[in-house]
Amino acid sequence: MAAAGHSPAGALGSASPRARIREAAFRLMLQLSLLVSLVLLATLIVDVVRDGLPVISFGFLSSPPSQITPESAGLYPALTGTLWIIGVCALFIVPVGVATAVYLEEYADSDKWWNRLIEVNIQNLAAVPSVVYGILGLAFLVRGPVGVGRVVLAGGLTLALLVLPVVIIAGREAIRAVPAGIREGSLALGATQWQTIWRQVLPAAVPGVATGVILALSRAIGETAPLLILGTAAYIAFSPTGLGSLFTALPLQILVWIRSAQPEFQALAAGGILVLMAVLLAMNAVAIALRNRYEQKW
Repeated sequence: MAAAGHSPAGALGSASPRARIREAAFRLMLQLSLLVSLVLLATLIVDVVRDGLPVISFGFLSSPPSQITPESAGLYPALTGTLWIIGVCALFIVPVGVATAVYLEEYADSDKWWNRLIEVNIQNLAAVPSVVYGILGLAFLVRGPVGVGRVVLAGGLTLALLVLPVVIIAGREAIRAVPAGIREGSLALGATQWQTIWRQVLPAAVPGVATGVILALSRAIGETAPLLILGTAAYIAFSPTGLGSLFTALPLQILVWIRSAQPEFQALAAGGILVLMAVLLAMNAVAIALRNRYEQKW
């Protein structure tokens, strides 16, 4: 028995130096990959800041674009168009995403095949490329049964469909994190299931839900492919005035300037990238602040 027990230990002891060498080599490759990624990211950021920071001004943020004179060009219509479509997106994904998350976590029977089908589809839709959602929006919202055209409503709903699975998944995780004792105590005191969800579960899940919504909107605000598929106007000199207005967005305006051969317009593109990065950082900062402010320790 001693010999039988000693043999595996001896084998492990002899293989241990090789395993340590492989582990060290693998860790070194990971660190080198991380270092290369950080260097490339820092290079890009420095290049964008160097080219774009001089063009940032109040006039740049409040002026319409120009295809002739880069000195007077701005991105005000693109900025307001982005705010419009993100507003439409938020108005759609918050009630629909939260309601779906509540149903799947609190009401749905996991033994039913249609509930399992819904869950599988949500997981799969979260990984679908954004171009597919652009094709869907073009087929059903711009031209198809809805047929509203290339307007704010179509752009906002297309981006909403893109990020809706993310909101549902984040909402389910936030609701699932609420301890079962909260529900059991509320039900024991005579509250109905809906009263328990509305007054106990959802308030406790607000930090996670809000964080998921803001991160989803952060993804939507930088999407370009769906808007290109929709045929969104790349050059508009006026701001949207309603859901039925034509619009452009920051990513599209940046793309137009990058395509220009004039270095002045490429500097404007760098400035637009800085503005977009600032908006994204602000939204992520709000998400972190909400999570830290309202997060509960159970």
